[in-house]
Amino acid sequence: MIRLRGGSRSFQLGEQQVMGLDGLDLDIAAGDYMAVMGPSGSGKSTLMNILGALDRPTAGTYLLAGEDVSAKDRDGLADIRGRTLGFVFQSFNLLARTSALENVELPLLYANVGARERHRRAREALERVGLGDRLDHHPSQLSGGQQQRVAIARALVGSPKLILADEPTGNLDSVMTREIMDLLERINGSGTTIVMVTHSPECAERAHRQLHVFDGRVVDLERPRVTLARESGAGIAASLS
Repeated sequence: MIRLRGGSRSFQLGEQQVMGLDGLDLDIAAGDYMAVMGPSGSGKSTLMNILGALDRPTAGTYLLAGEDVSAKDRDGLADIRGRTLGFVFQSFNLLARTSALENVELPLLYANVGARERHRRAREALERVGLGDRLDHHPSQLSGGQQQRVAIARALVGSPKLILADEPTGNLDSVMTREIMDLLERINGSGTTIVMVTHSPECAERAHRQLHVFDGRVVDLERPRVTLARESGAGIAASLS
């Protein structure tokens, strides 16, 4: 699913060049579930922006589902995001004056999917996350955990191969956190690859692997502790420079 080779991303701050990522090699197989951890400024966001085709590495190559992201222009990046990726954010990013159903429909609207098909797929996505009875509710009428479920349904509605979750439980209490982590685990169990940034060791323990970054480099990769039958023999590969 993901193959990053020599991935580097530098930024110019005045006269100083800062490395957001520094020569990172990473393989993530289809169906894997990885937690990315590290302190603020460690390179987690830079890595997620590259993995999410929101940015390109300044050096190295990145293949996403077999496509060379590092060679694509802005339109090409938008196209692969729409076809391959779903995003879940800490702050939910829901439209306040829009129903749950309409929020989930948005990616399909941008993809020019017809109204009837949009409604059907959005309804199915909300039912999948346990909100089939909240279709017409606005974000203000939903709990934090329910809002995050709407955001996850929005990420799922395009049938992505990969979900990138950035602190998906950061604004939730312990009960809601467990519910969201249970949901992500079920989604991964159905075959969707997940990469999740988290500061929570408890949440990271729910993933198959933990990747720790510091100053744009990998400082530790925790290997799988168990053999995962649902990987169907595909295996999990990781290579770090």
